[in-house]
Amino acid sequence: MSILDTLRDRRSVREYKRETLPRPSIETLVRAATLAPSAMDEQPWHFTIVQNQALLDSISDGAKAHVLSSGLTMPEPMRAMLQDHAYQIFYHAPALIVISAPENLPFAVEDCALAAENLMLAAAAEGLGSCWIGFAQLFLRTEAGSSLLGLPHGLRCVAPIIVGRPAAMPPPVARRAATIHWIG
Repeated sequence: MSILDTLRDRRSVREYKRETLPRPSIETLVRAATLAPSAMDEQPWHFTIVQNQALLDSISDGAKAHVLSSGLTMPEPMRAMLQDHAYQIFYHAPALIVISAPENLPFAVEDCALAAENLMLAAAAEGLGSCWIGFAQLFLRTEAGSSLLGLPHGLRCVAPIIVGRPAAMPPPVARRAATIHWIG
């Protein structure tokens, strides 16, 4: 598959088969993530892999409570979804890969976002689905959230990405034409 095909075909997957991903598959994705460029070649990323469903449920519950109590403006259907005890923000994916970075590096967030995109593109190329879970990101930046992951002091969550075998692939999303401002 060409890189342009991978870019076109990648989707945010929210429906997964309950198959455990083998460790070598996850290691392949992490290796792809580490091929991302980084400012001043800092390579600041730290990866935490969670495959324990009970822990994923705990993080999901904590994240839902955190977002609901944060005062974050959201549409009512989203609020109702977060209030539903049966809703799990990770869609019962078999793995969560959390990319974290030192809080004190000026471009660490951008570096980790580049690594996250590499990871998600590699997942698509391998026939896997992935999705960046923003609700988890908000919670995992709290002391309670980072302690559930056992993150070392000074690291903050940048990109919590679920990965697994898709139960169904979402249809393509219509893309708007780029706004381009030419100079010269």
